[in-house]
Amino acid sequence: MNEEQQRLKERQFVENVGLLFEQLGGTRMEGRIMGWLLICAPPQQSAGELAGALMASKGSISTATRQLIQMGVVERVSLPGKRRDYFVIKQDSMDKLIQRRMAVMTEFRRLFEQGLELLDGKAPEARRRLEIIHAMYTFFEKEMPDLMARWERERIRLTLS
Repeated sequence: MNEEQQRLKERQFVENVGLLFEQLGGTRMEGRIMGWLLICAPPQQSAGELAGALMASKGSISTATRQLIQMGVVERVSLPGKRRDYFVIKQDSMDKLIQRRMAVMTEFRRLFEQGLELLDGKAPEARRRLEIIHAMYTFFEKEMPDLMARWERERIRLTLS
């Protein structure tokens, strides 16, 4: 694969991450920044470097990086001898995103429990719809801690190898 083909594939990856991030409730620019920071070299990028790589304005980069920092997936770093700030993916950022999603799942489960209480003595077909979705959220809430513990062991193994 030549250099131009490689750049095209990188840009497509970045765009795909942006689209997925947008589908999950973020902005496309936040996702594009995440995508680029996952594949770029060096791993830390200045706002200007991000703007150049993503063909975006510094204003949109500033807004999106600020949001990504608040979300805990990107951090601002400084490099020795450099005057500007750089952005880098936080090592445990994906773990934290999953933990936040789990907290939302717990809230949904609790909300569905309230709904089930409202449906005591009501039509079984209405109650059944809510019982199934409540059971799903209960299942994931129960299983996720073990899954995350297994992932932590795997992450440590990968880090040490």
